[in-house]
Amino acid sequence: MTNQSPKSSLISEVNERVAVRMTIIFGSIWCVYGFLVFSLIPLAAPAWQNTLLYISNCIQLVALPALMVGNAVLSRGADQRAAEDHAALMEILNDVRNEVTELKTVINDLTRKTDEVAHRPPSEVVSISDEAVINVTDEAPHVTPPAPTS
Repeated sequence: MTNQSPKSSLISEVNERVAVRMTIIFGSIWCVYGFLVFSLIPLAAPAWQNTLLYISNCIQLVALPALMVGNAVLSRGADQRAAEDHAALMEILNDVRNEVTELKTVINDLTRKTDEVAHRPPSEVVSISDEAVINVTDEAPHVTPPAPTS
């Protein structure tokens, strides 16, 4: 947690906004066109060449640090978004891992139960319901009536 005063925070915010705005302006195609026209002025007025060279150097001295600060501020936002995306993806990955673990448990239970049924000895008497019992060892199928209930 920073202990900046409100005045210092305001100045820092204004500086960052100016740097970002300058980065956007210097990164536009219109700035390229403006500098192209600026660079062609000595062709029309050769006497102004030294003055224009001085102005050009001043622009470079101001623009370079402003562009660096603007890029740092803009990349801070991108870094924050990347961290948030990473956290969300890790949460999704953990959910998927939990679901896969649950699926593996269900598959293992089904496999175990299937193996138990496959290795169980065959039964001689099969009861379809409470009313009919079939003896599978008899040659002719016959149904035994249920015992009378009292």
